[in-house]
Amino acid sequence: MIDLHCHILPGIDDGAEDLGASIAMAEEAISQGITHILCTPHHNNGKYRNPKSKVISLVASLQEELDARNLPLTVLEGQEVRITGDLIEDIQKNDILFTDLDDTYILIEFPTIEVPTYTEKIFFDLMQLGKIPVIVHPERNAHFRKDPNNLIPFLDMGCLAQLTAPSYVGVFGKEIQKTAKTMVEHNLVQMIASDAHGVKKRTFTLKDAYGQIEKDFGMQKVAMLKQVAKDLINGDRINFPAYTELKKKRFGLF
Repeated sequence: MIDLHCHILPGIDDGAEDLGASIAMAEEAISQGITHILCTPHHNNGKYRNPKSKVISLVASLQEELDARNLPLTVLEGQEVRITGDLIEDIQKNDILFTDLDDTYILIEFPTIEVPTYTEKIFFDLMQLGKIPVIVHPERNAHFRKDPNNLIPFLDMGCLAQLTAPSYVGVFGKEIQKTAKTMVEHNLVQMIASDAHGVKKRTFTLKDAYGQIEKDFGMQKVAMLKQVAKDLINGDRINFPAYTELKKKRFGLF
């Protein structure tokens, strides 16, 4: 399995506190069947700044440690990039990492309670540069939780969306779990990742989430989600079933 979103790098954000924590996370990932992890520390979220050069160096160091311990895990360079009005300029300054070496797909984080008004403009500019935004954990954002159909204008632009595994298995509560299942059912999200921060805190639930999705929607859905993760690492074009709009029930509930 490939994990596209994980805070395994030591001591640079709210993920692994030190190398020991990183190694423990690696061992847990391996036990779940994860073979590749995209290391995605927070960048530009108001608290943490982890530019490209810093992340590349830390990933190389962590890979050396994993190899020295004969741990069969490959770590790759990435970021969880908070959207800001300066994002295009930061890309031009070579501070931003993508999911792939061709710099095609970029993991974008929104504030928890909103989607900034300038988002559509930034996404349009990214698309003009041949970059495809991937909205991370939309099920945990209040704007999309209120109405998952709010994702559709961004998907119509050509953006993608990444669900967080613990959301699907209820770690963040029933409301977020319900939203996550709805998004998977309607193909509003095209991939799933752990967003793991540790072993005891917000750990890997990728295997459990895939297992539950298989029970709910079948093995083909799981296979497609896994293929998208592979495509993003390779920078390949993705193929995924068309998303469908939620039909509103009475009183505005979905």
